[in-house]
Amino acid sequence: MEYIGATGIPVTFDPIPIDDNIDFHFILSFAIDVNPSGEYQNGTFSPYWASTLTPDSVAAVKARHPNVKVLLSLTGWSLGDVVLHWYDPVDPQIWISNAFSSLHSLVTTYHLDGIDIDYENFPKNSTTFAYCIGELISLLKNQSAISLATIAPFYSTTEPYIELYNGYSNVIDYVNYQFYTDKVKAPKGYLEAFRLRAEQFDKDKLLPSYEVNGRGIQGDAFFEALKLLEANGFEVNGVMIFSADASSSNDYYYERNSQAFLLNSTSV
Repeated sequence: MEYIGATGIPVTFDPIPIDDNIDFHFILSFAIDVNPSGEYQNGTFSPYWASTLTPDSVAAVKARHPNVKVLLSLTGWSLGDVVLHWYDPVDPQIWISNAFSSLHSLVTTYHLDGIDIDYENFPKNSTTFAYCIGELISLLKNQSAISLATIAPFYSTTEPYIELYNGYSNVIDYVNYQFYTDKVKAPKGYLEAFRLRAEQFDKDKLLPSYEVNGRGIQGDAFFEALKLLEANGFEVNGVMIFSADASSSNDYYYERNSQAFLLNSTSV
């Protein structure tokens, strides 16, 4: 799984190495239910990913690589200088209806396969996140609008995501936990972090993650951590990378090596 389009640079799918022998999921970043002025739109989502990631380009990469699926992600950290929050809608049913309609339209327009949930800020005593998001995913799947749904918690958002997962794990396919936010630098520490999150979420749906030129474990220590996970009984069923926007600087080293690792892994 690879996030793409969050930074605003004119990134495209074309240079990214894709091995046709492995599932490759792009996650367009981000769809947000605010307008350009930062005013919340009560579940009406609009695309804010790089404008170079067009519907035609999505269709083209999927035509070239039948193993590729493409998702969109809600909502990320910020829109420009505006920090984004989950807000408890006055009427959850109206929010769910608006979100379903707007996301169904985006999924259809952009030839998408699923959605990823990446809300990163929550008000105190929020009461509606798990219900609204869980019902939204369920509705999109029940109406065959999407086939995949993922969530992307990190260390300070585990509580609302655990509530969501516990209530709706049957419609959540993968957990893209942001391990790089745990600021773990060594393979042994990564293993301990993975053990903790595997207790909170389904270990078979939990994906190790890596931030290119970013926080947390860096360099080939990440692949040593993957080997250590396998040596300790965890099945490495996939890898999440943030993000393709940064990867051109190293010729997509982590995409190439992550795919090679997974294809050669004894646990896949």
